[in-house]
Amino acid sequence: MPDRPSPDAVRAHYAAVPAPLVAATGIVLDTRGRVLVLTTSYKTDLELPGGMVEDTETPEERLARELREELGLTLPAGRLLAVDSRPPGPLGRSLVVHVHLVGPLPPQEAAAITFPDGEITEARWLTPDEAAAALPERIAPRLRAALAALHTGSFAHLVDGVPQPGSPAGLDPARRLALEHSGTLDAASHRASRPKAVTAASVLFTDADGRILLVQPAYGRSDRWNLPGGGIDSDLGEIPRAGARREVHEELGLDLAPGRLLAVNWSHKAGRPARIRFLYDGGVLDAPVLARIRLDPTELRQWRTVRPAELPGLVKPALRRQITACLTARATGTGPLELHAGRP
Repeated sequence: MPDRPSPDAVRAHYAAVPAPLVAATGIVLDTRGRVLVLTTSYKTDLELPGGMVEDTETPEERLARELREELGLTLPAGRLLAVDSRPPGPLGRSLVVHVHLVGPLPPQEAAAITFPDGEITEARWLTPDEAAAALPERIAPRLRAALAALHTGSFAHLVDGVPQPGSPAGLDPARRLALEHSGTLDAASHRASRPKAVTAASVLFTDADGRILLVQPAYGRSDRWNLPGGGIDSDLGEIPRAGARREVHEELGLDLAPGRLLAVNWSHKAGRPARIRFLYDGGVLDAPVLARIRLDPTELRQWRTVRPAELPGLVKPALRRQITACLTARATGTGPLELHAGRP
């Protein structure tokens, strides 16, 4: 039996094995959704933040180092949005690019960008469309696919900038449909590339005077209110009705079984997952029950009851339409209703 190689010999062997170049790129966003694009001192083309991984670095470590050295930002690399594999080019080596989210940066942090090492001469905030148009063709597809992955909560698999069959994000809808109809996708690729939907459940409660119970989330805009409820934990086997009950208990401290289903609402915005909301009748809460409400401060700031006429200005128009439709279904004993952005 041959001698087992020493750890040092194994390390030396793998260090000498030809391997692809690996790079890390950051999609740095501000709170307005703009993309940070850089002008360098050594290239004519615009760039995104990042660089080649060196020695034993991970792509995440490299990106964090580039942000610190090039822009004076002490930030971690966020979630992985895309991987782009490119065949050997002028350098004679294939290249694997990891594309990570960074931010969104609040205004004070975005204003604090500096150029410590002199490699960057200018930093500009551009809209996604402006950035894709300004970046060179080798980089722009990564940006577009990474933003698609960000908005859909998924991931993009690219080869030479082209989204691959089965990529959860980045595929043009027309191409995705053509691939499905061609029958060339295997089952796993078909599931991965199908459009996704996010499901939630809400409960409509009123008080004895017909006023609607609203809650103010502890996140997002402070002037927006919502119905009690939230996302359904379908990965745990939770069904919509159970999710509605759990959310009410977590948010309000009330363990109340939801009543009948009043409506199912479907809403969709281009480039985002569809959103499906199940709306249940919570019934009428009397004063003693309302007095038992105990908010989870990590989720909610406050609660209140409002008359239907007070809804404008407090809730989004689509939710206002859903509430109005549900009040009608409750009063007339009809439903469940099929709603599209709150409209029957």
